[in-house]
Amino acid sequence: MTAPSRIRIGSAPDSWGVWFPDDPRQVPWERFLDEVARAGYEWIELGPYGYLPTDPVRLTEETARRGLKVSAGTVFTGLHHGPGVWEKTWAHVADNAALAQAMGADHLVVIPSFWRDDKTGAVLEDSVLTPAQWRDLTTQTERLGREVRERYGLRIVVHPHADTHIDSEKNVTRFLDATDPDLVQLCLDTGHYAYCGGDSVKLIETYGERIGYLHLKQVDPEILADVVARGTPFGPAVAQGVMCEPPGGVPALEPVLAAARALDVDLFAIVEQDMYPCPPDKPYPIAERTRRFLRSCGA
Repeated sequence: MTAPSRIRIGSAPDSWGVWFPDDPRQVPWERFLDEVARAGYEWIELGPYGYLPTDPVRLTEETARRGLKVSAGTVFTGLHHGPGVWEKTWAHVADNAALAQAMGADHLVVIPSFWRDDKTGAVLEDSVLTPAQWRDLTTQTERLGREVRERYGLRIVVHPHADTHIDSEKNVTRFLDATDPDLVQLCLDTGHYAYCGGDSVKLIETYGERIGYLHLKQVDPEILADVVARGTPFGPAVAQGVMCEPPGGVPALEPVLAAARALDVDLFAIVEQDMYPCPPDKPYPIAERTRRFLRSCGA
């Protein structure tokens, strides 16, 4: 008898081209909720704070009547800037964490700030951190993990991301080796990790105890090669189609899911196909096909 999978599949506003709380190029939140449920998902993330209703009573009504539950909220942080940015960071985190907690979520996805603007490509700071900045990044992230757990009962999962300082295998493993496993876990985004040259299966097999959450995503290797050759910033790369519909890209998701299942822990695996901006009718058919594909992978 085969043991039931301990991986719970979901999707996110990102897969509907949603990057901002309010943007005329994005689908209305009601349409996102309708379509994500119709596509066969029962778990969602909150997306940018303010895109979905921030009143937990209303949001509970809207999700419950569609058979949806919330797995996590998401925050952006610049913790390598040190204690001086803590209060500003916490104000942003607290709103997101409070809503995630009220919706019954257990996780808060933490994304590092970009070193270059994801729209214009303007360089905002050096792409390489100094040793002092690494110390600030790791110690302040541990502080965040402790505060979020004590105040909201959530676990933070840090999301390696293109055009941030936690991106490649070298930087991801350096970050993991320097942080307390009890306070800081990883949200492994398979697409971003491949975008930055990493091997998701190897990371899961090597740092399995640190994997607290998954984002399922693929990159188009031909477009990625062009992006790398030209030094294209992340936003324009997404508009170019670097993140593609599974199973048409890399990494192959079957081995990733197999490695995750071998950990024998409960994991969320949230589909995220960056598509900002995109036509409003594009996301739903892709979401439906992706859900069908993941079922064929046993998820």
